[in-house]
Amino acid sequence: MSAHDHDHDHEHGESCSPPGPVYDNRELIVREDILARAKELAQLITTSEEVAMYQQSEKLIQSHDRVQGLITTIKKKQKELIAFQNTFNNPKMVEKIEAEIDAIQDEIDGIPIVQQFQQSQVDVNYLLQSIVSVIRDTVAEKIEVEAASPAEDPEECD
Repeated sequence: MSAHDHDHDHEHGESCSPPGPVYDNRELIVREDILARAKELAQLITTSEEVAMYQQSEKLIQSHDRVQGLITTIKKKQKELIAFQNTFNNPKMVEKIEAEIDAIQDEIDGIPIVQQFQQSQVDVNYLLQSIVSVIRDTVAEKIEVEAASPAEDPEECD
């Protein structure tokens, strides 16, 4: 079979469709409509209680002197850690600094506002994952229903 052989008849040089993907205006409108709806949904999500709590918690953490001081200390310790790993090649100091960083991180994690912030992150992620799951499951269900129904014969070229 040559590269031009088809399973239907037409004159040489004619083609049912141009090469490459074919889009009609209806498909582009649907695509724009879907994107517009996605933007509406995103806007709605940003007004959710979960996102509001996340934003509030984030602002509180940014203005919390103790938390910010501990974060600054961790960053300094991380630089020390890299120096003792790479420059000084001192495993004992690396181990000591790692323990110090872990202790500071535990202290940060124990502060109620940090716990609230972490919980708000979990809540926003859960909300987003739930939305994606609903969309995925609904589309999959629709595809399965359509796949189970008898397919129509493709239209012949005129």
